[in-house]
Amino acid sequence: MRGALLVAGTTSDAGKSVLVAGLCRWLRRQGVDVAPFKAQNMSNNSVVTTDGGEIGRAQALQAAACDLRPSVAFNPVLLKPGSDRTSQVVVHGRVDGTVTALSYRDRKAALLDVVTTTLARLRAEHDVVVCEGAGSPAEINLRATDIANMGLARAADLPTIVVGDIDRGGVLAHLFGTLAVLEPADQALVAGFVVNKFRGDPALLEPGLAQLGRLTGRPTLGVLPFASDLWIDAEDSLGHDGAVGRPAPPLGRDWLRVAVVRLPRVSNGTDVDALATEPGVAVRYVTSPGEVVGADLVVLPGSKATVSDLAWLRENGLADAVTAHARAGRPVLGICGGYQMLARTIDDPHGVEAAPGRHAGLGLLDVDVVFDPDKHLGNPAGTALGAPVAGYEIHHGREVRREGAAPLVTDADGTVEGVDAGPVLGTHWHGLLENDGFRRRLLERVATTTGAGFRVSTTTSFAAARTAQLDLLADLVETHLDTAGLRRLIEHGAPVGLRVVPPAGAP
Repeated sequence: MRGALLVAGTTSDAGKSVLVAGLCRWLRRQGVDVAPFKAQNMSNNSVVTTDGGEIGRAQALQAAACDLRPSVAFNPVLLKPGSDRTSQVVVHGRVDGTVTALSYRDRKAALLDVVTTTLARLRAEHDVVVCEGAGSPAEINLRATDIANMGLARAADLPTIVVGDIDRGGVLAHLFGTLAVLEPADQALVAGFVVNKFRGDPALLEPGLAQLGRLTGRPTLGVLPFASDLWIDAEDSLGHDGAVGRPAPPLGRDWLRVAVVRLPRVSNGTDVDALATEPGVAVRYVTSPGEVVGADLVVLPGSKATVSDLAWLRENGLADAVTAHARAGRPVLGICGGYQMLARTIDDPHGVEAAPGRHAGLGLLDVDVVFDPDKHLGNPAGTALGAPVAGYEIHHGREVRREGAAPLVTDADGTVEGVDAGPVLGTHWHGLLENDGFRRRLLERVATTTGAGFRVSTTTSFAAARTAQLDLLADLVETHLDTAGLRRLIEHGAPVGLRVVPPAGAP
């Protein structure tokens, strides 16, 4: 079996990332050598690859579904928003400037060559490549410079399926309209639809799908049911609201409550997913001071705009709430940008993330941080809280002074990083909580500090939980999609002579 497929969506967060992961896992279970690909991603949730670059976390999860290590080839262009108007551009894993929406448009012609060359190399190295689109191909205002949806499909002759989220309402109109606004040459590659997150009896939807088929000449290749157990590694920022995960009941007397501050420019928010795999650990994103009250642990996650997110923290009263929580001896954990916020000062002399100058942190840790122009990337390993750990680093900020506290992490070379200052802890390392031993020791400390009648599980494995999620995705694909039809598309491409649907297809 050889070929490729593009999964496009009617909207952002329609289910493209999870469908690609599911298709990759299904194919891998059939013995196929498969790889994921997303030409252009826009996300502040990223990982460091084994080849030393930076890609979207969704592509790392998709790589795991393929039994592959993350590679910059899986996501050659990554945009990391730093504000509503600007984004950092990462090309083949390395920072390559900052753009506005308008200035980025002028760069796309060169980047189309980058992504098509990378895709061609992947296709030569693997039997099948499953590609993920970005946003929606129906954004016709962006079509002329598109490199991730039909621009990529046309350049690489990719058969394309469109997935729509029925939870948003109007999914049949979304699917039809997405096809109908495309120009004829784009429509020729769109070969079918998938409905995502359906609840109830599929028979109720069947008449609509039949009518959609008559109107477009294209089949619906399946209806994926809503699966409440799918939640790990939700890349889109829309996933970072409210409760996280589906934790089992506590083993002890009490639940342990974790409040994760939902920063405006949160990055790598999925760092806390591992906490929610533990029985009796209730993890919730919070945006107001009152939601911090009563928490056993407060987490300040990463940020792509540390100084401006810290200003937001102060403006809405969360800074005072977090400070009061720490002053009362209750645990606070800062990760990357969240760690920098806990420092005494944040110095950004080059204006990397903020106006050049020195800014006051929360002062909960006697640490000074300075921002370097170059980004620090790495996949370090070492020990933390006496447990072996591995993680990854993606940050401009660097500790230049640390006083009055033990280091949180010691890497394999004996270099110390982060701070363990009693109830307040901080580190630049992402992924620490995915290490089972470290996570258990942290939760034991939180329970002891807060007096909660909470008992830590000794059997929870985050790696096993993530694998179970991937297998569940593959099971859904195998059970609910027309896998024979998908195989035909991958191997033979879009059928010749697909109907052209007006208005864009009007003569």
